[in-house]
Amino acid sequence: MHAKDILIDGYHRIQEEVHAAVEGLDPDDLNARPTAETNSVAWLVWHLTRVQDDHIADAFELDQVWLSQDWEKRFGLDLPRHDTGYGHSAAKVAKVQVSEAELLTGYYDAVHAQTLQALRGLTAADLERIVDERWDPPVSLGVRLVSVLSDDLQHVGQAAYVRGLLQSAAA
Repeated sequence: MHAKDILIDGYHRIQEEVHAAVEGLDPDDLNARPTAETNSVAWLVWHLTRVQDDHIADAFELDQVWLSQDWEKRFGLDLPRHDTGYGHSAAKVAKVQVSEAELLTGYYDAVHAQTLQALRGLTAADLERIVDERWDPPVSLGVRLVSVLSDDLQHVGQAAYVRGLLQSAAA
């Protein structure tokens, strides 16, 4: 198995978990926050998707799906165009509200498709290419791809946990 195949498998797992985390949730559950200082399922899935979109687009010199496919307009959030949710305060988390689960999964699926297209063309040498020199040591493409994969899996796990909290409270 090649490294790109492992990465493709990992990113497929994110997609599966995103769908499982939001499937069947109504807007109230998607936007609910267990406390005023915690994240909603909607925010967590939106954020992990924005990070993947932003980082993959940057690493592969692509346009962000958020902007190129009008997802920014479809969501209609009162946030800056390039906002990914990084460092959001509780007040900014509260601004991420969705009207349906399909908005989240639709955006994730569009980002996933662009991610897979980029990953399918990878060579072993590509993984060594430096994509961010702001760090010491500079970040290679391989490290960036694993970082996004790890971050997204953590956030989708958090979304699943919040979903479970909401469902157990309703029972």
